[in-house]
This record gives sequence, C-alpha cells and structure tokens, in this order.
Amino acid sequence: MGGTFDPIHYGHLVTAEAVRHEFAIDQVLFIPTGQPPHKALGAVSDAESRYLMTLLATESNEHFYASRMEIDRGGFTYTIDTIRALQKIYSPGTEIFFITGADAFYQMFGWHNAEELLGACTFVAATRPGYQKEELIRRIGVTNQDHPRRRFHFLEVPALAISSSDIRERVRNGRPIKYLVPEAVENFIKKHRLYREEEKG
Repeated sequence: MGGTFDPIHYGHLVTAEAVRHEFAIDQVLFIPTGQPPHKALGAVSDAESRYLMTLLATESNEHFYASRMEIDRGGFTYTIDTIRALQKIYSPGTEIFFITGADAFYQMFGWHNAEELLGACTFVAATRPGYQKEELIRRIGVTNQDHPRRRFHFLEVPALAISSSDIRERVRNGRPIKYLVPEAVENFIKKHRLYREEEKG
C-alpha cells in the first residue's frame, strides 16, 4: 500500500485490513512515497515525519509493516521501481497486491511505465460507498482484453470517507482529528506542529 500518508489515517488502516482479510494476504507493507513526481516539491510534509507516523500507526498490527524503501531511494518515486524491487526481495511465486483508492487507480493509466506496472501485480481499488465506478470498469475492460494477465478487484470500504486532505484542513482550522487517526499519530502531529498555517513559510 503506497501513498504520501500525509498523514496516515484510519481509512488507510481499515482498507488494508479489509484487503488482507478478503484476499488472505500474509502481510501489508505501507510504503510512504519519497518525492512523488505528480506533486510539487514541498507540497507534502517531510518524508521522515510521514514515515514515523506510518510506523506509529501500524506497529500494533502483526501483519502490517512500514517500509522506508521509497524514501531511502532518493529522487522521484515511481511505483514501478518499487514493484521491481519487491519482486527481487520476495520469492518468484509470491503474489504482489497493489492497494490503492479508486481515484488514484484511474490516474495510474498515465503513470510512469504504466504498461509494465499494470501487468506486474494484482490491483485492489478501494471505493467509498456509492462510488460511481462505471467509467473505470469500462477502461479496465478495454485493457483486460489486450492484457489478460492484468488482475483487478474492487472493494468497498466505508472508512474511505476519511481523507488526509480533510485532516490537514482540520488541523489548520483548529478542529479535532481524534478518532480519524490513531492516537499516536494525533500526538505526533501536535508535538511537531504539522499542518499549522504558520508553518507554510
């Protein structure tokens, strides 16, 4: 499961656990991006803070692990590079799932080396209740005809109504984020004064 995790929240955690259960996955790696190529430099919090929040949020689940691999790689972060690295780390028979939100999944068709990426692993697109996925299904259907190796699944997750952008906005406006993020993440945000208006500079 990749993302900026700025910050990681219960929507991410509930999604990961739902996918783990649904597809009998052995472990879920949460991989915070280093410098995402689709976001301007400085548009996300520093990588170390995002990694530490991810570590705090996942440590109580024995199936969840936080990884520094994209942060430590340096330069722009491309998902295909991460998938290639995971293929080298794990045995050849290991099935790799890529967990993402449906909106991000739709954008994936324009990602770096998308053709290789879309054939390299099984994708699970998490959706909010009521998400209109007809256009995405149509697009996937077209690509599936050309590339039968591609594997796509949808999974509805009510907790996806929570968003990182809303949490950042709440902090800026002095509104509570309790029960939207794990307590350890909430305390980290407060201690390091993340997402405060005065921190923009």
